[in-house]
Amino acid sequence: MEKRKVGLSGLEVSAIGLGCMNMSHGYGNIVERKDMIKLIHYALDNGVTMFDTAEMYGPFTNEELLGDALMKKHDQAIIATKFGFDYDSKTNEIKGLNSYPDHIRKSVEDSLKRLKTDHINLLYQHRVDPNVPIEDVAGTVKELIAEGKVGYFGLSAADEETIRKAHAVHPVTALQSEYSLWNRDLEETIFPALHELGIGFVAYGPLSHGLLTGKIDADTKFVSNDIRNRLPQFSEENRKKNQSVFSLFSEFAATKEATLAQLAIAWIINKNSEFIPIPGTTKLSRLEENIGAAQIKLSQKDIEEIEQIVKVEKYLD
Repeated sequence: MEKRKVGLSGLEVSAIGLGCMNMSHGYGNIVERKDMIKLIHYALDNGVTMFDTAEMYGPFTNEELLGDALMKKHDQAIIATKFGFDYDSKTNEIKGLNSYPDHIRKSVEDSLKRLKTDHINLLYQHRVDPNVPIEDVAGTVKELIAEGKVGYFGLSAADEETIRKAHAVHPVTALQSEYSLWNRDLEETIFPALHELGIGFVAYGPLSHGLLTGKIDADTKFVSNDIRNRLPQFSEENRKKNQSVFSLFSEFAATKEATLAQLAIAWIINKNSEFIPIPGTTKLSRLEENIGAAQIKLSQKDIEEIEQIVKVEKYLD
């Protein structure tokens, strides 16, 4: 698979990464741990080098899963994880944000143990903590990098002001935020700043939580703990409204001999030669499908046609 540099840093990763969250968290999936390890190994064997996790996923169990899966393969993989939350010591439930320096250090030490490594390739602040100056966060990660425990510093879902302040203390290698054909808000608000500062971009949710696969319709039912129950685009009314969009999108995908999911991922890859989508899945067939998107070439005309089909009339309200 094609490799891409992350911003102006020396970090190089596969053009498509693997988001590991839903192996442990988010969609109410019931999965076999051994099957997830096999899936991670398959990804690695087929050119995927970037694996995205976080202490919050589970919490903690996703890092443990990735640590076991990559225990003897760390030299082949780039592991990205995240800090930034406080947890109840008895229930592991999230209590709130916490990016105080001492907590960052403890989080990193705990993540290193769960990941079974002495080095985190890319460390993100999961969410901006309004109680802690971002300069203190960046300074703490800078120290961890100097100590050899962290390779590169990233931010997740941060605004432009936060990015600039952090970058002034220590270079931000990557911003990770939600981005897809269905959610393009960053194009005007964030991307110009990333380009100016030489910061890479990692797109989570490139399939808009499965919406862009075309497999979800008005009759789809979600289990009670599926996060999609809270997202407006997945209301029954909005799913009915969007069927016409996906009918046209499907017709265009057929002209490229691609699935809808592949076309949605390929749109990101071809839209910008530096963007790195990290679709997640728990199914081998979907992983194979996602990896196949790396082979799809789209012209500027193709990109414009796709954007015209999936335009902003998306019934997100």
